[in-house]
Amino acid sequence: MKESFFLTLANLFPYSRTLDNYRCFLLKMAGVGVGGDCIVWGGLRVRPHGGAKNITIGSNVFINTDVRFGAAGKVTIGDDVLVGPRVMFETVNHALEYSPGNTRKAMPRPITVERGVWIGAGAIILPGVIIGEGAVVAAGSVVTHHVASATLIGGVPAKFIKKIGGEQEL
Repeated sequence: MKESFFLTLANLFPYSRTLDNYRCFLLKMAGVGVGGDCIVWGGLRVRPHGGAKNITIGSNVFINTDVRFGAAGKVTIGDDVLVGPRVMFETVNHALEYSPGNTRKAMPRPITVERGVWIGAGAIILPGVIIGEGAVVAAGSVVTHHVASATLIGGVPAKFIKKIGGEQEL
């Protein structure tokens, strides 16, 4: 109940730089671990109920609108991370085997986003993934495996595109 109440309040605030501190405070009250100087533009969704306690957001993190956390497992976002709009963090997969009268077993695995990562709009980050420091995930990518530090990945499924070194324009 407490989690739902505070998440709903946080999502009701319109975007305003002056309201960012309040939104992050409300996320903390919902159970999300939030570092300093975070910006969450709004529309953040957390599933299942009780999943907020599984989310840790570092300092100096920007989270754009309509971001979803399927947080039955842990989601850890490091410092200095940029998360584009409509990004999904999905920590649960299901068993392939089916038998009548038996649901497919849920298998949560953690997601870790290290320091300095940029995740483009609409990317989907799947269970068990670690995105290395300074990596960039192109918009619309589906990340199914670990991402090396300082690399650009993209596609469905996401694949290595190039190593990142110095100031480069995408």
